[in-house]
Amino acid sequence: MTAFLDAVSAVLLLAGSAFCVLAAVGLLRFPDPVCRLHAAAKAQTLGVLLVLVGAAFHLPGRYAVPLVLVALFQMLTVPVTSQIVGRTAFRTGRVHRDGLVLDDLGERLRRERTGRDGR
Repeated sequence: MTAFLDAVSAVLLLAGSAFCVLAAVGLLRFPDPVCRLHAAAKAQTLGVLLVLVGAAFHLPGRYAVPLVLVALFQMLTVPVTSQIVGRTAFRTGRVHRDGLVLDDLGERLRRERTGRDGR
């Protein structure tokens, strides 16, 4: 049973590491902040969760609570942080708006600037 858990742990650790590397490559290769945020938030969150689950299989049971807390912290903070960074990039003009299919935030900001609520 120990060999099986070690194998599962190794597979999860390698898969999580691969997702984190893919997130880093996406940060370097994608052209604008929105694409970079997508790569960082999605792949990095999944990568960290896989690494944490792999570590949970490998480490003794007393480490389960801190690993779960780290996983919950990641699941709660990464999406919020990426949304805040994305909105800031949009408001400062760093997002290529011609590449957006739907620009809800741009419409909302225009309504706020003109004073029309649109409701």
